[in-house]
Amino acid sequence: MKRILRWVAYAFGAFDLPLLILLCLLAFIGMVLMHSAVGSTDWRFADQLRNYAIAFVFMWVAALIPGKVYLRLAPWVYAIGLVLLLAVMFFGETSKGATRWLNLGIGRIQPSEIMKIAVPLMLAWYFHKNQSRMNLLDFLVAVVLLGIPFVLIVLQPDLGTALLVFVAGLCIIYFAGLSFWLLIPALVLIVLSVSVLSWYQDIICAPDFDWMFLRDYQKHRVCTLLDPSSDPLGKGFHTIQSMIAVGSGGVYGKGYMMGTQAHLDFIPERTTDFIFAVYAEEFGLYGGLILIGLYALLVARGLTISANAKTQFSRLLAGALSMMIFVYVFVNVGMVTGMLPVVGVPLPFLSYGGTALLVLGIASGILMSVNNQSRKRIEADAHR
Repeated sequence: MKRILRWVAYAFGAFDLPLLILLCLLAFIGMVLMHSAVGSTDWRFADQLRNYAIAFVFMWVAALIPGKVYLRLAPWVYAIGLVLLLAVMFFGETSKGATRWLNLGIGRIQPSEIMKIAVPLMLAWYFHKNQSRMNLLDFLVAVVLLGIPFVLIVLQPDLGTALLVFVAGLCIIYFAGLSFWLLIPALVLIVLSVSVLSWYQDIICAPDFDWMFLRDYQKHRVCTLLDPSSDPLGKGFHTIQSMIAVGSGGVYGKGYMMGTQAHLDFIPERTTDFIFAVYAEEFGLYGGLILIGLYALLVARGLTISANAKTQFSRLLAGALSMMIFVYVFVNVGMVTGMLPVVGVPLPFLSYGGTALLVLGIASGILMSVNNQSRKRIEADAHR
């Protein structure tokens, strides 16, 4: 009996209470919002409940795994992810113009989703192993380790997932000691690119103007961001309708299940990428600020866990996963409000979908695992 009680205490002790409370609040909001977005409790509502349950189980398992196990598995997970990405290039299945899926016979997987966890694991492992002799060459190797999966994902093409992988990896490189001054040229290049796009919009967005490094649909997304009214019934429809929904919510919102844009089917993809538009229309500015506040607390808790971690590996991994969640929110809210191009990034823990929830659940579990190891180290030091 004592052994069973000890095991139960160990299993439930893996949860980080502040993080778990925030995740439960977001899951509750997600189900309430899903009921409104679909207009009933149809199959998508039931499927999302199942998705939450699966994500919770994987989060629990990930929280129970010790940090040293993640350290040993990191290179293998990264290598397997790269092999699967290469397999997608030669044997992948194409859907809606993108080749992102691999059929294993018993089901399809999307290897790019694995890299959201694999790349932070690998880079954290690399910097942990080389922390005693950090030099410029080590940072260049890290850039290569990040660049290979990033390019492979962009070629699928999947710009949204590639962006999340890139930012998570870049955060680890920066947290590992990369000077901020080395990032200034990249920031200057971004500012200049945006300025050129805005100034020469009429020329570069012309139908016969070729963007050599981007596909036509990616070009349309950028040009639509600059001027959604240029194609109001085509590429700009998503952005225009979501902006109308967000704006019509006003300060207080129209009320739960009272959003006209959502229930009259004006908001496209209202259960997935544009679910924030449904939320903003029904709960208004105040509701939006509360939701963003919950996300801010979630990211802050993750960064706190990172700051308290006792090893370089755990610290970098927790920091990168926390920033990945931040980028999820930033990009999704940005594209829904017309500030960023539409790149297909879901809103964490709210958007319908199993794969994204599973990845986020595993990321949350890893954060809890890092916190457990830090807590155990502190308790062990206190008993000495």
